[in-house]
Amino acid sequence: MHTIGELRAALTMGYGFPGDADDFEAELAREINHADPADLTGIVRLVEEFRGRIIARQDPDFDTAVAAAVGEIQEARRTAL
Repeated sequence: MHTIGELRAALTMGYGFPGDADDFEAELAREINHADPADLTGIVRLVEEFRGRIIARQDPDFDTAVAAAVGEIQEARRTAL
């Protein structure tokens, strides 16, 4: 993904997390409306964030890693009681 158009297409096709396409559009509009034309770092940050979300979601080990982390948190909470 080298353009915002490619990022939008990937999100629209469901390569991110549920709701990411709508969230990206809303946040992009907000960033554009509040951005200083000489400082587009907020837009760059947003594009990097959603590109990372797509990459994470497509990683075959992602779901396993999340499940393991959730299990560890739940176990820690049980032992803390």
